[in-house]
Amino acid sequence: MIRAPDMLSRLNLFALVGLATIVTAGPCDIYGSAGTPCVAAHGTVRALFDAYDGALYQVTRSSDNAVTDIGPLSAGGVANAGAQDSFCSGTSCVISIIYDQSGRGNHLTRAPPGGFDGPGPNGADNLADATAAPITVGGQRAYGVFIEPGMGYRNNQASGTATGDGAQGMYAVLDGTHFNGDCCFDYGNAETSSTDTGNGHMEAIYFGSAGPGGPAMALGSWLTSRTNRNQNTADPSINFRFVTAVVKGEPNHWSIRGGDSTSGSLSTFYDGVRPDVSGYNPMSKEGAIILGIGGDNSNGAAGTFYEGIMTSGFPSDSTEDSVQANIVAAGFST
Repeated sequence: MIRAPDMLSRLNLFALVGLATIVTAGPCDIYGSAGTPCVAAHGTVRALFDAYDGALYQVTRSSDNAVTDIGPLSAGGVANAGAQDSFCSGTSCVISIIYDQSGRGNHLTRAPPGGFDGPGPNGADNLADATAAPITVGGQRAYGVFIEPGMGYRNNQASGTATGDGAQGMYAVLDGTHFNGDCCFDYGNAETSSTDTGNGHMEAIYFGSAGPGGPAMALGSWLTSRTNRNQNTADPSINFRFVTAVVKGEPNHWSIRGGDSTSGSLSTFYDGVRPDVSGYNPMSKEGAIILGIGGDNSNGAAGTFYEGIMTSGFPSDSTEDSVQANIVAAGFST
């Protein structure tokens, strides 16, 4: 097993069991210090900036449609799951908003209908059960976003996300055991119309067992990691309970990286030029943000999301390695 990088001590990233603040530099603090700031930061299990003490997500109670915001136990800390438990006691709740911690207002809400309608009201998608994905982070209970087919979140009017051939990076911490082969459990940059507008109009993390060339457990966008658009059978399988998935792109260059969110460093699965299919070089990204669905609202996928970010600019490998050290130090556990 590869040890976590020595940067843990250098950055004073400590997992302090029993304390609400688990690290002294959040993932978005690390990205910001490297000149590639977070323009979207979503997490239902913890704050992603060391100083963030605002709402992480909103839950809606089924008994009376009342809502409440769930924040961290303290600035930079783990979500206050106890507040959710108290509010939802005796009934059920759904996650109705996943707040953007970057300050840009890029919140994720129920995905509207698009190329594919959802089973929710007026063809929109359903919302995730607020208690379906319990874990602990730094010894504190927290809840992820458990996506089943027909569920999804979106923001078609995001601010600051990459458009056109602009550079961006993203990561997500996911449940490596919860997936299917249907389209598409994505997190990242997509079409603003909720329809398929052609090659190169989205760039997102995809996690699942579907692919244009056949089934394979892989990390990456729908463009799997080779220069043509087909599946790369040389990609390794992902076999971790908690997976760190990383995708980044800039003009005619993109990269897929990943690893175990509880131990060790990131591996690079692909780093090279864009696919040699029309539309991918240059890219035509549109800047919407999706979670649990495809760019055209394809909503047949399953997966669980705990946290993720999108950056302005192309992060360096060393910056992502520092973020991975932060994630390991956070102490994700079942």
